[in-house]
Amino acid sequence: MNENGERWRVRFDAEVTFSNGGGLQTQGFRLDVSGPDIGDREVADLFVRQLGLLMVDDVRITGRETISEPHKGTRNAADSRAAPGPYGAADRSVIELSHTVRHGMITYPGLPGPEISDHISREASRNSYAPGTEFVFGRISMVSNTGTYLDSPFHRFPDGPDLAGLPLGKLTDLDGVVVRVLGSERRSVERELLLPHDVAGRAVLIHTGWSRHWGTEQYANGYPYLTADAAEWLVEQGAALVGIDSLNIDDADDGTRPTHTALLAAGIPIVEHLRGLEHLPPNGFRFHAAPPAIEGMGTFPVRAYAVVGSS
Repeated sequence: MNENGERWRVRFDAEVTFSNGGGLQTQGFRLDVSGPDIGDREVADLFVRQLGLLMVDDVRITGRETISEPHKGTRNAADSRAAPGPYGAADRSVIELSHTVRHGMITYPGLPGPEISDHISREASRNSYAPGTEFVFGRISMVSNTGTYLDSPFHRFPDGPDLAGLPLGKLTDLDGVVVRVLGSERRSVERELLLPHDVAGRAVLIHTGWSRHWGTEQYANGYPYLTADAAEWLVEQGAALVGIDSLNIDDADDGTRPTHTALLAAGIPIVEHLRGLEHLPPNGFRFHAAPPAIEGMGTFPVRAYAVVGSS
């Protein structure tokens, strides 16, 4: 608001292209802004958020002009924390979001599959118990990056919290939001696709649909990933946790791993190889993904799940 009690507004033309095809054009669109010093990118971000546009690939701003005039109201984007549509308060359900760990399965190319066996079999245990009583003591040998797993900051940084150092409050009972990018013609998930969503303090789950390739050669090829720019935006917005239903949250061809680096440096845990995100509403659920509290380890499988509705 300026010295005359009028609000700053920006007037502009916009051309929007969507990652799943199609576009949108506007002329002379107006938005309230905090002041006269605002650039095209800030205007584009505000435009996407205020209109709640999904699957945005690019926004081109032209003819930008900052003006001051009496406030006439601005359309607010839909509250992404609103009730989740068809899921009522009485409809409580638990949604499985983890892949099953099986003997010999491959999660990430080049890493060995788990070896699952008996340490003491049921038959061998019978010598230690009364007749008719038996137990099995299992044994598993595996790399920590197996199945659906969580990365702690220690995975990337030697002085970051390991699995035992992460408080449960960062891993369980988190307010969740699903960012759906199904049908995108790009592998990369850009920040523009995240802009319509309120991510502060929430578990942000990127639904690409790639989990349908789990267990096939396709799963490791051409998978979707989150860009460095998108990761930095999630850090700026204060996301609590970020998950994705594909092979890696980073592009494996980029050895710097910018998305892992940005998120884990900010203390934001990462969950990779999710599944079942198609069964979640856009919001209105609680997310859980806690690994065992193991000292000196940065990654471990989790039983990730979501609770939708309440009793």
